[in-house]
Amino acid sequence: MNTEIGEVVLVGGGPGDPDLLTVGGLRALREADVVLYDHLAPLACLTETKAGAELVDVGKIPGGRQTAQDEINRLLVEHARAGAKVVRFKGGDPFVLGRGSEEWLACSEAGVPVRVVPGVSSAIAGPELAGVPLTHRGLSQDFTVVSGHVGPDHPASTVNWDALAHTHGTIVVLMGVAHLAEICAGLVARGLASGTPAAIVAKAALPDQRVLRGTVASLPALAADAGVEPPALTVIGAVVGLDLLG
Repeated sequence: MNTEIGEVVLVGGGPGDPDLLTVGGLRALREADVVLYDHLAPLACLTETKAGAELVDVGKIPGGRQTAQDEINRLLVEHARAGAKVVRFKGGDPFVLGRGSEEWLACSEAGVPVRVVPGVSSAIAGPELAGVPLTHRGLSQDFTVVSGHVGPDHPASTVNWDALAHTHGTIVVLMGVAHLAEICAGLVARGLASGTPAAIVAKAALPDQRVLRGTVASLPALAADAGVEPPALTVIGAVVGLDLLG
């Protein structure tokens, strides 16, 4: 029995394209004894793991199978305490609207060494791959990334949607497919012009990526008619009107 404690490495896998995984992330993956991965990570990179590595699917599928965060934390600690080098392979970046900080704390509190390899955030990469700059001189001097897992009027929402409606910057919404209509209507009700350009980028960086463009008022219907499902992100603001890819 291995009495030496291992470690946990939180690896940001980017938005799903293996080419966007960092060199450090790939190195950690190749050295891992155990990999806990989710469906948003670039799964093709799992072929880079060494022979005998244990691969564990801990995905949280919207509307489907869910792995509780407490269970993920338990597995990370359990495997590391058994001496394994454990990689938590995530989509996006561990600290951008993800549970990476909770996993870090769980390991730290259990006395397990933990470190993070930052990933390419989907919030930035997705719009860029769709030809949407998040800032552009004269159009937008800032961008704000918000979680759309609840809408503006939900009791659990802590986002200042009133301020966002008047920011004159770019708004990026992650995890907002289910509440897109509520989010867009909420922004318009709070003062955002209904004709503000808006786009939804579905499956960014993957071979079946697609982009729908409209306005903050029309986008929800466009997304519904097209059957858009997660993972997808929404960009709202004047920069969407540039359409650099033509």
